[in-house]
Amino acid sequence: MRVVIALGGNALSKRGTPLTANSQRASIRVAATALARVLEAGHEVVITHGNGPQVGYLALQGTAFPLDLLGAETDGMIGYVLQQELDNAYAPEIQYATLLTQIEVDPCDPAFHHPTKFIGPVYTPEDAARLSAERGWTIGQDGPHARRTVPSPRPKRILELGVIRLLLEQNVVVICAGGGGIPVVQKDDGTLIGVEAVIDKDHASSLLARALAADAFLMLTDVKGVFANWGTAEQSLITHTSPDDLSNMSFPAGSMGPKIEAACDFVRDTGGFAAIGRLSDAAELIDGRAGTRINSESDASLR
Repeated sequence: MRVVIALGGNALSKRGTPLTANSQRASIRVAATALARVLEAGHEVVITHGNGPQVGYLALQGTAFPLDLLGAETDGMIGYVLQQELDNAYAPEIQYATLLTQIEVDPCDPAFHHPTKFIGPVYTPEDAARLSAERGWTIGQDGPHARRTVPSPRPKRILELGVIRLLLEQNVVVICAGGGGIPVVQKDDGTLIGVEAVIDKDHASSLLARALAADAFLMLTDVKGVFANWGTAEQSLITHTSPDDLSNMSFPAGSMGPKIEAACDFVRDTGGFAAIGRLSDAAELIDGRAGTRINSESDASLR
């Protein structure tokens, strides 16, 4: 089975804790152990990952580099450690490749005028107000936390798709589209240039999974799955559902909402299944024994 696995940025760094080289490696080692179980089951795996916490920390250091360059930097950093820890956790004869991936976006995407993508650490209200005034940042509420928000345009085209296919033909485990890919636009003369944005990792991963005709699309995060009536006394885990059922529900735009949209796009376009759940449950998500599984309408009787 060909499986595209998207690792959430918060699954790779514990929410609300300082991000250091040691803590990042420890988190990635846990992720590599979970992914090794999927590889041991014989699946063909493509791995994507978030970078929201990491790129936000770099931006906080006052660097003059724009977000597309910071994204490329974090993609290399995360990919390097993930590749190394996969080698340590699984058979060393398996080949891995980390690929910096450019993804084209529309320069007229309305998202550039409505920043919604959370990046970086959480702030106190006082620090959030100060950073907004000093740096012109847009601040949003990520649950109870204040975090920086940036534009998140929809992905249109994966420029390195042909290279990814070539690597898969050679049985290489590919780590790509990190942080939703490096956002670029095509100018009138046909050349490409990076833009100040962070593409949603789940939408980019869904586009990749569809382009690769994957059988399954997994989104691994730090929560058990998708809950109905989240945050209330009536909240309950949705174990099996369909895109049509989910369309009648609402989810937060800055967190679970994009995951639901990405999953439904994949299921509708391919007929495969998507699953959302905890990183530690990766193998069980494929088997339908954990998390939230999203099938086409004809299979929704499983719920």
